[in-house]
Amino acid sequence: MKKDIHPDYHTITVEMTDGSTFETRSTYGKEGDTLKLDIDVKTHPAWTGGAQHMRDDGRVAKFNKRFANFGIKSS
Repeated sequence: MKKDIHPDYHTITVEMTDGSTFETRSTYGKEGDTLKLDIDVKTHPAWTGGAQHMRDDGRVAKFNKRFANFGIKSS
């Protein structure tokens, strides 16, 4: 195994948006740094599986809109 190719893995403090903190090991920053989160992982839909929005302007919708009056009937 090659030496000195891996990043420094050390302990940091993670500060949540509600002010609570916990310690974890990471390659972020330096030993003892604090990572302050901008997005609350306890309530944000990306992590909780919350509301998902359907896009009306997807590729298929754009295609159908562009060629709606082309004369081809869909069943």
